Amino acid sequence: MKKKVWGQLMSINLYRCEYSLLTNPKKLRKFCIELCKEINMVPFGKPIIKRFGKGKLKGYSLMQFIETSSITIHLDEIGLRAFIDIFSCKTFNINKAKKFSKSFFKAKKINYRNFYRF
Repeated sequence: MKKKVWGQLMSINLYRCEYSLLTNPKKLRKFCIELCKEINMVPFGKPIIKRFGKGKLKGYSLMQFIETSSITIHLDEIGLRAFIDIFSCKTFNINKAKKFSKSFFKAKKINYRNFYRF
């Protein structure tokens, strides 16, 4: 018996991103909205964007609820890194998610993992 996919989780790590994109709340809000469009997800409310932490750990984190779960993002402005997790009960195109994310943050390097939940 073939198992049916219940959910998809994609973790994207971006390296050597453009600093100004990691530190601008308006651009971060735009990223959430455009990522949802790119991977055919429906946002549920507006993205929650907060900057907190201390020292090297201070930076922005975002959460965008989507109708089928959520997108969470943690940014490292000192290391110029972005960590993006997309979880959805509806499958989505991993190539679109990774290409859009890398392009938006102008990352020089990317790695990612995709998992299916059964």
